[in-house]
Amino acid sequence: MKIATERVEYREVEALRELYRHEARCQIVHDSRIRRGHADPYLVFADGRLAGYGGVLNRFDPGCVMEFWVMPSLGSYALPLFQEFLAASQATHIIAQTNMPLMLTLLYDCATDIKEEAILFHTVATTNLPPPKGVFRKSFPEEQDAIFEHHHEPVGDWVIELEGAVVATGGFLTHYNPPYGDVYMEVTESARQQGIGSYLVQELKRACYEAGRLPSARCNPTNIASRKTLQKAGFAPCGRLLMGRVRDGDLSSAS
Repeated sequence: MKIATERVEYREVEALRELYRHEARCQIVHDSRIRRGHADPYLVFADGRLAGYGGVLNRFDPGCVMEFWVMPSLGSYALPLFQEFLAASQATHIIAQTNMPLMLTLLYDCATDIKEEAILFHTVATTNLPPPKGVFRKSFPEEQDAIFEHHHEPVGDWVIELEGAVVATGGFLTHYNPPYGDVYMEVTESARQQGIGSYLVQELKRACYEAGRLPSARCNPTNIASRKTLQKAGFAPCGRLLMGRVRDGDLSSAS
């Protein structure tokens, strides 16, 4: 089989990406990056016919493969197609979700020093946690400068106010593959372990549904408190985000 790879414009892989998204049936953490120009798209050909496509990050972890998809009829040739893609793109790393089988298999086939980047969550239950002290509401533009310093997440569009001060903020991001929305939140240190975080996540899930999005979430693997908060609000782990370094010797031609 003669395999070739060609760097192309995004519009040339857009239709194939819809098939990739459809097959995933889950939130794709890096979904928007190729569309926003943060990754370089490639087409892959086998014996002169279109075989699939891939994407390699050019910003924030440049050189990292973040997508790869092959035609169903060529699934048994995924590994040599991927190896040729690695060689042509000069990729140095691979990132994969454990709930997306093809990329996960290729990661283990072609990478070493694999590390866990995040735990991925999907919603499995609607909770009815009682409101803690404080009021859940939309944030006001004029109060942005007075909100507590955030260290992990952006200041959200919703807040919990307690005794005249904002003690937690959160929101959901919608630049992921539809219909998913990514819920995030942060609670000021003095207000933690009071049920505020879980209640905030519960209400953010409701707002996410009202916006026509399916709530999803992620957290750092070492952040046990955040994981417990998400699970208390009806989320459950559904996968892991892994990254590895391309193994020496896998950048040779597979043709």
